[in-house]
Parts: sequence; structure tokens; C-alpha cells
Amino acid sequence: MASTISTADSSRATHPRLPRARAILHFYLHLAGFAATTLLLTWGLFALFFLALGGFSFDGLIHQLDNLTSRYVTASPERIASFKHIFVAAHLILAAGLIVLRRHRIMPPALSRGSQDNG
Repeated sequence: MASTISTADSSRATHPRLPRARAILHFYLHLAGFAATTLLLTWGLFALFFLALGGFSFDGLIHQLDNLTSRYVTASPERIASFKHIFVAAHLILAAGLIVLRRHRIMPPALSRGSQDNG
């Protein structure tokens, strides 16, 4: 009898932690997905910006990207540092705007517990 009690006590000790660990894991996976989709959306907005500069044509997009890369390659180290600061600032502004627009998706949706009538 003592062995069954110790087994039951040990299983009770591990099971209360399991739902909590699942909830924490679910939250962090959802948060990682939110961060990844926000990052992809900001990159998409940069691509849309260059597409708009190119007159919404593929040739114009490639021309604008070629113009940007040729200027970046020939720039001095100070100019490159300035370009990187502008890029980081623009990326943070876009990400902050997207987070504000998507703020309802930050937290995972609540799971329904069922109704009182149906259990």
C-alpha cells in the first residue's frame, strides 16, 4: 500500500505544474509568432515602398533597388553608418505602428471552458 501512495503522491506533485507549463509555453510560442509576423510585415512594407517608388512595376522596383545598392556600395563608412541608423529608425517606427494596429493579437485567444449546462 505504501508504494501505491508514494506513486500517487509523486504523480500529484508533477501534474499541477503541467497545465501551468503548457500555458506558459503556449504564451511564448504565440508571442514568438506575433514577433515573427510583425517582422515579416515590416519587410513587406519596405518592399511595397520600393515597389511604389518604381511605379508599381517590376522593372521600376529593380531599378530602385539597383540605385540604392550602388549608392550604398560607393558610400563612405560615415555615410553607411548614417544609412544603417535611418534603416533601424524606419524599421522601429514601422514595427511600432504595426504593433499598435495589431495590439488585439498580442495575447493568445482565451480557451472556452464550456458552458455550465453542458460541462
